[in-house]
Amino acid sequence: MRVDGVILGVAYGIADLLEFLRRAGLEDVESLDLETSPLIEWRGGGPDMWPPPARS
Repeated sequence: MRVDGVILGVAYGIADLLEFLRRAGLEDVESLDLETSPLIEWRGGGPDMWPPPARS
């Protein structure tokens, strides 16, 4: 995940994404429409598509 071009890390699910948004200073992230928000650019998926967990 990037904010203003700065890599913050990898979000592995919605909870991670929301935490990164909070750390970036956004308030009330739970009410944000993750699918249509102009603040979020999805690449290779969307809010309902996440990679499967890594196998160990």
